[in-house]
Amino acid sequence: MSNLALAVRDSSTMLRRNLLHARRYPSLTLNVLLTPIVLLLLFVYIFGDTMSAGMGGGDADRAAYIAYLVPGILLMTIGGTLVGTAVSVALDMTEGIVARFRTMAIHRGSVLIGHVLGSVLRSVLSVIVVGAVAVAIGFRSTGATPLEWLAALVLLALVALALTWVAVGLGLVSANPEAAGNNATPLIVLPFLSSAFVPVDAMPGWFRPVAEYQPFTPAIETLRGLLLGTGIGNDGWLALAWCAALAALGYLWSRSLFDREPR
Repeated sequence: MSNLALAVRDSSTMLRRNLLHARRYPSLTLNVLLTPIVLLLLFVYIFGDTMSAGMGGGDADRAAYIAYLVPGILLMTIGGTLVGTAVSVALDMTEGIVARFRTMAIHRGSVLIGHVLGSVLRSVLSVIVVGAVAVAIGFRSTGATPLEWLAALVLLALVALALTWVAVGLGLVSANPEAAGNNATPLIVLPFLSSAFVPVDAMPGWFRPVAEYQPFTPAIETLRGLLLGTGIGNDGWLALAWCAALAALGYLWSRSLFDREPR
């Protein structure tokens, strides 16, 4: 069997293992879904009129704010999934299962690839569920073509892939699952510091560079452009560049940590 065929076979086995773990602990998946859904409902029905009035110059328009809010919530859904990934990787590294895998005739990188593929799949499915809730409460894509919908889904998958490699590295570098959960917290916090809830122009001048030059803001603005027909500008290229850079750095970091002797 060739090395590529061995890698595909073993990675699919590890993917199945991770999906079985997710099925055995449905409460984790439920928590990942509940957080963005609760935030969506909170900002739409509690803060929607006030937020839309502030953005629209005094005229409340909850429907317009739903359209503005949903792309950011979809990116936050991905961030929430990544915490579970970091914890799962740290659990594997500390409970001894990886040491057993190292003694077996399996492809060395399949353990990490299984975690990554499982995380990306869960992220995409979570985004679809949260998106369905958004449509149910009034989100409408204005004039987006099927190709633009496909491009939006591909962008979400790329963001999930890039950030998953970072989450894997955070799980590998953590001493225990609890530390992994804490270390991955910035992946949830960063969307709050982006243009997810309010435009960057409405933020204090000293804070705008933080919101503008981080990975979530260009991805959110690109998603808005694809689904709502707003201008994308350079945000599309910036989002792709962030995805490529984070995926490459996360992969190299994770492989370097994984190749060390097990703890």
